[in-house]
Amino acid sequence: MAFEPPQRLVRALGEAQRGGPDGTKGAEEPGKWLDELAGAVQQAVVLRELTVERVQAPGGRSSLVVLVRQADGTPAVLKLAPERARPESERAALAHWGGRGAVQLLPARGVVDDVHGELLLERLRPDLSVRSLPEAKALLEAAGTLRRLWVEPPAAQVHAFETVAERTGRQAEAMRAAADTDAEVVELVDAALVAREELITGPPEERLLHGTFRQSKVLAGERMPWLAVGPDPVIGECAFDLARLVRDRVEDLIASPSGASITRRRVKRLAESLEVDQERLRGWTLFRAVESGVRARRVGREQDAELLLEFAGWL
Repeated sequence: MAFEPPQRLVRALGEAQRGGPDGTKGAEEPGKWLDELAGAVQQAVVLRELTVERVQAPGGRSSLVVLVRQADGTPAVLKLAPERARPESERAALAHWGGRGAVQLLPARGVVDDVHGELLLERLRPDLSVRSLPEAKALLEAAGTLRRLWVEPPAAQVHAFETVAERTGRQAEAMRAAADTDAEVVELVDAALVAREELITGPPEERLLHGTFRQSKVLAGERMPWLAVGPDPVIGECAFDLARLVRDRVEDLIASPSGASITRRRVKRLAESLEVDQERLRGWTLFRAVESGVRARRVGREQDAELLLEFAGWL
């Protein structure tokens, strides 16, 4: 098959080469995975007896999505991700949810998935996400979807998911290193790290979380109106998961003259509607916005960094 990976994925892998989301490099070099990608797609297609329709573009920043049909003509999605994107954790989370609130993991029909991190998934509407709805409706639908994902995690012996404390601990180290070389972010980084230390002490519950939830991660489906995709699962409190949703459409918030007050109202409304502690939600929103802003600056996405850090300053 003729193959060219989407430029969005290529750029993101280049960023990962320069440091990645937590300041460390993964078990494999992103460039090596990209070089082997065409062969991996071909192998997966042949083994699963799939027919390729097209590569989804612009696609995601951490995986390749290929629209395919199974041998019986059923539409599906073949997803390939590098090891640093934790595809096996995604597989385990999707299996545990069993299609409740999330895209359905399809059986491999006897094929053992290999090191290329392949997932065969039900086909949703990649062109129609919750983000296409008016803002108030989008938040409502996204929050409803997220609530369905918050379930008891599987037993530790079944799968060792990363915890919020572990993930944010690595991120905190990268944030401290950034603050040492960038005086502009010191105050926000200090505030975010203080908030994290308070939050990881005695979290109120442990649930299986999506990990990277936002409006664009909720797609229209046939089986249910809206289903979540692309989890980077983690075990922890619900407020951590909800925090990423608070800053959705951050560019619109920054452009609004009342963006700060809208943000505070959004924190209050989401906390109340999903029954999480408002101050814990505010704290995790601060930490995650600063972490994302510092990371964006580290890999050269200055515009994103400015938006995120200004947003964090409102919290």
